[in-house]
Amino acid sequence: MASLDRSVIAGLPMFAGLATDQLDSIVKEAQSVRYSKGTNVFEQDAPATSFFILLHGHLRVAKLTPAGQQVVVRFVAPGEIFGVAKAIGRTTYPATATAVVDSVALSWPSAAWPRLVENNPALATNALQMVGSRLQEAHTRVVEMSTEQVERRVAHALLRLAKQAGRKVEEGVRIDFPISRQDIAEMTGTTLHTVSRILSAWEERGWVEGGRQKIVIREAHKLFVLAEGDE
Repeated sequence: MASLDRSVIAGLPMFAGLATDQLDSIVKEAQSVRYSKGTNVFEQDAPATSFFILLHGHLRVAKLTPAGQQVVVRFVAPGEIFGVAKAIGRTTYPATATAVVDSVALSWPSAAWPRLVENNPALATNALQMVGSRLQEAHTRVVEMSTEQVERRVAHALLRLAKQAGRKVEEGVRIDFPISRQDIAEMTGTTLHTVSRILSAWEERGWVEGGRQKIVIREAHKLFVLAEGDE
């Protein structure tokens, strides 16, 4: 297999502040792995043998609760680090990561993490910022689940997805990967029936445009006003 070049990671937030020789030493230990649509990168509670950076595609991260309910924790976008169980003191993966489209990631052995951050302190700082940002988002979602009506939760979820993976199209902003109504239900702690009812009502108002695993936000401002409780 051809060796990887530092250009594949240069410019990613995870590697900000690192010199070219540091990037070279880090990328030298990586492997490029392709995951076809529907493939699990890792499964919940499996030994955390590797950590990853997504280069291309999108992943859905879902957690199965003790009661058997599936919760979509987040979606991983290109440039993001994921599966760094070692950084949060875990030996197993806390959730399952699945490719929602054909995807490419770089993989490192988890055992290399302590040495990499020791040799590259900026790596630890960047990882802490990314993990902190996700924790803040998780806290926000917990508050939403506890205090907000479901319509506002769905609006918040769509706006977050648009911010993370929105692509401007003629009709508005398209969430640029396949996402189902069931995914949205599992993100917002509600049922498929409820999400379908809400999205159908928004389609009638012209706020969103749906399709098979496709969502275009036509009136982002309307969703924002609803999400923030001003209407």
